[in-house]
Amino acid sequence: MKHSHYILALAIVSFGLTSVYGCETIAKKETKPVLIAKSSKITEETDKADNNTVKIALLLDTSNSMDGLINQAKAQLWDVVNKFTHAKCGNQVRPKLEIALYQYGNDNLSSKEGYIQQVLGFSNDLDEISEKLFSLTTNGGEEYCGEVIQTSLRQLEWGKNPDNLKMIFIAGNEPFSQGKLDYRDAISNAKEKDVVVNTIFCGNYEQGVQTDWKSGANLTGGEYMAIDHNRKVVHIDTPYDEIIIKLNTRLNGTYVSYGTSGQERMRKQAVQDQNAMEMEDAVAIKRAVSKSSGLYKNTSWDLVDAVSDDEEVLSDLPEEKLPKALQNKTEAEIKAYIAAKKAERIKIQEEIQEMNEKRNAYIAKNQKEASTGELENAMLRAIVKQAERKNYKWDKDDQ
Repeated sequence: MKHSHYILALAIVSFGLTSVYGCETIAKKETKPVLIAKSSKITEETDKADNNTVKIALLLDTSNSMDGLINQAKAQLWDVVNKFTHAKCGNQVRPKLEIALYQYGNDNLSSKEGYIQQVLGFSNDLDEISEKLFSLTTNGGEEYCGEVIQTSLRQLEWGKNPDNLKMIFIAGNEPFSQGKLDYRDAISNAKEKDVVVNTIFCGNYEQGVQTDWKSGANLTGGEYMAIDHNRKVVHIDTPYDEIIIKLNTRLNGTYVSYGTSGQERMRKQAVQDQNAMEMEDAVAIKRAVSKSSGLYKNTSWDLVDAVSDDEEVLSDLPEEKLPKALQNKTEAEIKAYIAAKKAERIKIQEEIQEMNEKRNAYIAKNQKEASTGELENAMLRAIVKQAERKNYKWDKDDQ
């Protein structure tokens, strides 16, 4: 077994796309008869969102000596999110980002299932994705790339919308051809579903070529990447780090939990903040920046997000599902409280974004080329270059 590197989650979004379709540049018109005006609006908004969805399945080798791979996936998740925060399509609708997670090659998994486990189906819940990544542990096992690809194709709801970006990113260090299922058959099924397979070999580039990792990517027009596990990213401390971390604490104070799972989800939010902080300040900062973006939404447990999404939520919510501070309040009082929290949140999010811009400028000025990740910049460039094939674009400053 070999070690890995830090770019896994950045590589997640290195798009090797060959489809002629792309994210919706002009909103499609509803052609079916609609009986109720409200339904028409919902249908139109759903169409727009569905045509701007990015679906990513991470298939991670969790056999022995792959701890570095998992750690870097935890850290780099927020780079992926933050990159998509600035993605734009022709109609200016921001893309939805959904991530699924599989582990394979771990002796703790069922041999009958090919040492494969779906850890998480497609989800846009960033706290849940982080939680599942932090739950992974390593143990020796057999790594069957073709089988885990085929399993993810069969189990996940990829959909049939040709406008969506649909990608598998598989990382490991054993021959790609291991297992009874021919990886070429799995790749063929991926092509039928318009899913691009990108491969990350944890080892020498030529060794990955010789063990079919490059072939696995090429068959769907995906990207093949080899990782130098001895290279470590050097994070630069900036005068803005502590400010962003403190702003994140204030940001958490704007969440208003509701429902049976509200309090538990707030605790989960705090736990994932702590997990990021324990890795290093840079990871906590990147997570805070993600939380200041539109991709971090918690409508299922936060009243601010829920009301922003649907003002009628309060009318249908039993009083006992409200936080104690809002029980026995009139609807007008509750709305005023939520509006104040929303205004406070927007202000804090804007401050985080402003501080992050200054932080990035400071890093750019003080960072030597050699101190950046070997593949980090290459992956970010690939995101911009290859996503353009689906009509996604980034502002020049965000490329």
